[in-house]
Amino acid sequence: MMKRSSLRGGVGESLTTMEGDIEWELRPGGMLVQKRAEQSASSAPIYRVRIAFGAVRYEISINSQSTFGELKKLISSETRLQPEEQRLIFRGKERGNNEYLDMTGVKDRSKIVLVEDPTNLEKRYIEMQRNAKLQSAHRAISDVSVELDTFAEQVSAIDISISSGKKVAELQITTLIEMFMRVAIKLDNISVGGDAAAQKDLQGKRIQKCVETLDMLKMANARIRLPVVTTKWETFDPPFSTQWELFD
Repeated sequence: MMKRSSLRGGVGESLTTMEGDIEWELRPGGMLVQKRAEQSASSAPIYRVRIAFGAVRYEISINSQSTFGELKKLISSETRLQPEEQRLIFRGKERGNNEYLDMTGVKDRSKIVLVEDPTNLEKRYIEMQRNAKLQSAHRAISDVSVELDTFAEQVSAIDISISSGKKVAELQITTLIEMFMRVAIKLDNISVGGDAAAQKDLQGKRIQKCVETLDMLKMANARIRLPVVTTKWETFDPPFSTQWELFD
């Protein structure tokens, strides 16, 4: 625990730790950093530090008097990992944002290990799983939509036939209704979330509308009477009569 001489001092007032050999200073914004010897930052050397991130290597140029927090900001532009998602390991120890590079022993060409925060890895894994499920749901709903397009064309063809007075086989209508019911079951089994839920709901309404249309067409089809075909028989009269001659 840090022993502070005063918490009411102004910016730049030094505070001492229990070890007595490390001094800290309060910077503008309330940031507490390790106090360093008076030295012009402009005259400090520029280090090229090597960042090892798994199998990838980065080389970043930075002022030797910078903090590890400032280094994280430069790393962020290279790795797209936000500073709060980074952990920097130097000489086997994780370094805090307020520690200075040169005061912890970092030299030109020093190697610093970058690891991603485990909490962030877990969040990203969960996000990847969620995205994978959403993509799978979108594909499944798209397949259902294509199938419904085909069935909807058949409904239109039946509608045209019945509207023109042509009777359709009832089995054709009932079979199509059954096919819609099977697609409805398939659609109901798709687990969705987010915008995929709206797409699923839209396809469900399409199924309902088509089935209702088929029910009405079925009743209209039953009212159509097939024309009665009668056979007209033609009679033939013999062209002449047969005369029989009697012989004695």
